Amino acid sequence: MSLKEQIAGDMIAAMKAKDAARTSTLRMLKSAISYREIEKGGALDDEELSKLLRSQLKQRRDSVEQYQKGGRQDLVEKETAEIAVIESYLPQAASVEEIEQAVTAAIDQTGATSTREMGAVMKATMVLLAGKNPDGRTVSETVKKKLAGPI
Repeated sequence: MSLKEQIAGDMIAAMKAKDAARTSTLRMLKSAISYREIEKGGALDDEELSKLLRSQLKQRRDSVEQYQKGGRQDLVEKETAEIAVIESYLPQAASVEEIEQAVTAAIDQTGATSTREMGAVMKATMVLLAGKNPDGRTVSETVKKKLAGPI
């Protein structure tokens, strides 16, 4: 069963269970998938779907941050619930230790010595962590920390 079929099936199950929050999130995901398929002009494979889900996840995390700054706890809770639903369709995220090891390996690979070379290190790190669903913000912070301090 493809990821798209799983989302569609889970949406129907959520509707039957009258789980409004899950149904809403899955409808939003299904809609985003449809839009992306129209843009592409064909069906998305599971890798492209995972990329889309990570993008949706990042949007939700950014929204949570903004809502917290604005003091909108009701919206923070809604977005957090959506994050949990989206994360359930992605592989387990890379741990902080895995990210640190990958960043160290990427720095060794690229020979980077300063934050000016952060882009190359980020790219190499993301390649090393492919399939492990790394959080880009955590990777970025780890790269900055390692390039700023003694290696």
